[in-house]
Amino acid sequence: MKNHPKFPSLKGHRFPRSVVSYSVWAYFRFNMSLRDVEDLLAERGVAVSYETIRSWVAKFGQQYARSIRRDRPIPNDKWHLDEVVIVIKGQLWRAIDANGDILDILVQSCRNTRAAIRFMRKLVKQYGEPRVLITDELGSHGAAKRQLIPGVEHRQHKGLNNKAEVSHRQTRRREKIFGRFKSPRQAQMFLAAHDQIACLFRPRRHTLSSNSYRQARSDAHSLWCEYSDELTA
Repeated sequence: MKNHPKFPSLKGHRFPRSVVSYSVWAYFRFNMSLRDVEDLLAERGVAVSYETIRSWVAKFGQQYARSIRRDRPIPNDKWHLDEVVIVIKGQLWRAIDANGDILDILVQSCRNTRAAIRFMRKLVKQYGEPRVLITDELGSHGAAKRQLIPGVEHRQHKGLNNKAEVSHRQTRRREKIFGRFKSPRQAQMFLAAHDQIACLFRPRRHTLSSNSYRQARSDAHSLWCEYSDELTA
């Protein structure tokens, strides 16, 4: 495993590392509310309030996501970019590679060229330039691409971008559970962690044999245990 910045400290928490890591995993892995996770722990004899779980999710979720992103193999050089409206009157910009792995997300207030440039610049800074960029027919994508990465091949057609559009489904499901996202900041913090953690534990089961899926699931849990060991007492 690569070197990572240390996780926030567990000092001052009365519950052990195993309970904290399990709570964060359950909240992001399944379509569960904080109160659902509270009930799940109660059935296992752990009495903890949903507000405590909320603080764990906020404190440790982002670091788990960063660790997953940094240990992930180099992404495919074909990127799919798409944007979707969320209920807080914002736009969720999401990028995935050709393998379906989520590269990054960014919540913004609009879908104009300035917003597209901000998101695309963030991606290029983190991963370098792609070989192929696939988007829908929104003009902002093309304008941003011409300014930032003019030499990259751009395929702009709604029918080619199904991978990115499908990736929004989990966001819609969580949005229903929340009722709606409460603010752009809350949406950004939750989805930045959720997308990475959910992607790790959902290895496109329909493309794998039973044995391959079980191995991928075992590998994901092993990685999670390694990241949890980074929690300092």
